[in-house]
Amino acid sequence: MILYVRFRSAPTHEAGGIEAALPALLGLAEDISPVVQALPPDAALIDVRGAERYFGRDAAQLAALLRVRALAHCGVDCAIGAGPSPMLARMAAREAVPGKTLVVTDDETTGFLAGKPVAALDGVGTATARTLCAYGLDCVGRVAEAPLAVLQRIVGAKAGRELWERARGIDRTAVVPNAVDLPHSLRRGRSPQIAAERAFDRDELDPVSHRRALLSIAEELGLRMRTEGQVCRSLTLTVRYADRSTTTRARTLREPTAHSAALTGLAYRIHESLGLQRARVRSLSLRAEDLMPVERAARQLTFDPADERARRIEAVADRARAKFGPRAVVPGSLAA
Repeated sequence: MILYVRFRSAPTHEAGGIEAALPALLGLAEDISPVVQALPPDAALIDVRGAERYFGRDAAQLAALLRVRALAHCGVDCAIGAGPSPMLARMAAREAVPGKTLVVTDDETTGFLAGKPVAALDGVGTATARTLCAYGLDCVGRVAEAPLAVLQRIVGAKAGRELWERARGIDRTAVVPNAVDLPHSLRRGRSPQIAAERAFDRDELDPVSHRRALLSIAEELGLRMRTEGQVCRSLTLTVRYADRSTTTRARTLREPTAHSAALTGLAYRIHESLGLQRARVRSLSLRAEDLMPVERAARQLTFDPADERARRIEAVADRARAKFGPRAVVPGSLAA
């Protein structure tokens, strides 16, 4: 079985939130199973199939053990989903409340998926869901019953097969262990990925507010990477909705960078590609991935004076922030 664990801090938790406590929480997970994949800023996947045999406990019991340890050591509660694949574990975790574990077994997979909206499946964004609904394929059960050839004509050959398999509970992804090195890396301030999130006071419909949040996050990530002497190769945007469902999209940058303008531009493009329209958004998070030292990154030379001027201004702003604090210089649209 696979566990998807979303860590949730108490309102009185110390500054830094879950992301600051994540290394310690991952260490607790590694005490149960060595196959742990960190999903910053607040989640992890854990393959406990070996641990079930080793400890003689099932997935629900191992989840309860992790929850007790997280509360005792870090003061953090968990919402945990368990399933035979990462996809099913994630979907179960969306319906699990803090302090509880929702387990979906192989025998329960078909029933668990059947009534779910098609957008609940991994890889199905708003635009794809709208297209499928136009053909009457508005729930996972109907997608599972549709012929493969029909799905491939609607969404394409590769995407159609993946959709057909996921609707039947088939998920070929694996838990990729990366948590072993993560705590040490984070303690040294050199993480393989960094993330930041903005939660809205209420479910937000306004795309302008979405863009302001993305600008704020991209500025934060850029400053953190430049301070640590790092650049990233790709960005991942996660949108969490009012019903607890999420959409995640990743794109690669043209070149490794920590330049806030480049990060913001890509974040906007990913957001626009989702076609959210009137979606009720609860929070937005960006993850800068594939980090590397800035001295190892190659930068394409340009003759654009505006780009060079922007980078010089950014360097001056960074020095001001280092001296007077991160809010010393902010983009005009965030000053209000």
